Amino acid sequence: MSWYLAKLVYRIHCGNLTTQTQFEEQLRLIEAEDALHAFNKAQLIGQREQGEVGEGLVQWHFLDVTELHRLMPDTHGAEVYSQIREVQNARDYQQEVHTKARYLLSNSTDDFLHTLTAHG
Repeated sequence: MSWYLAKLVYRIHCGNLTTQTQFEEQLRLIEAEDALHAFNKAQLIGQREQGEVGEGLVQWHFLDVTELHRLMPDTHGAEVYSQIREVQNARDYQQEVHTKARYLLSNSTDDFLHTLTAHG
């Protein structure tokens, strides 16, 4: 069995709330025997998780799987996702990045200390 990274694409329909068409791209981890099985499993997940919220006001329609990458066990540090952003205020964006990083570090430290005290 191998692990794969699959990109699932959904079309979001928001009733009359927006005039612009929305799509959601999700990255999912899939464990499968080979790429064909991983593709089929990803499609099943996409179909199973399409649906609606708020009495049909918002609907997710699964379109398909658009990417599939086998994850190798020796790929520590390999890039699996990248996004380029254009922002109006670089200083605010950089501040937001550092705030999120501090939050992650704080939670990771708390979890680590909790593990030490639970086993100590």
